[in-house]
Amino acid sequence: MSSILVYEEDDLMRALIQEWLREAGYRVRALPARDAQPREAVDLVIASISSPRYAGAQRVREIKVTHPDTPLIALSGQFHSGLPAVGTTAQMLGVRRVLAKPLSRGDLLEAVRAIIGAPS
Repeated sequence: MSSILVYEEDDLMRALIQEWLREAGYRVRALPARDAQPREAVDLVIASISSPRYAGAQRVREIKVTHPDTPLIALSGQFHSGLPAVGTTAQMLGVRRVLAKPLSRGDLLEAVRAIIGAPS
């Protein structure tokens, strides 16, 4: 079964993302954004970042130290709606996809499936 690690500071958003992914068939572990990073192997990391240009870029680098070969999706309320998921912003942050908050279940699952496929 594909496993996903989610870092999200907002309790309600974290629970919602976890619910959406579990209902879709993924194994999910969700933690507050600033929790210590577990060194368990996962197939995908989804991380909420508050300020993509500054603190967010640093957070992405920290996650990549712990999960160097794991694809990463960045979520942020600072991304505008309609931002290309795989465009310049994703490349600048060094992530596979970016998603604007608030996000929809469909957009999240589409991004996850594009990177790690459907749950096995």
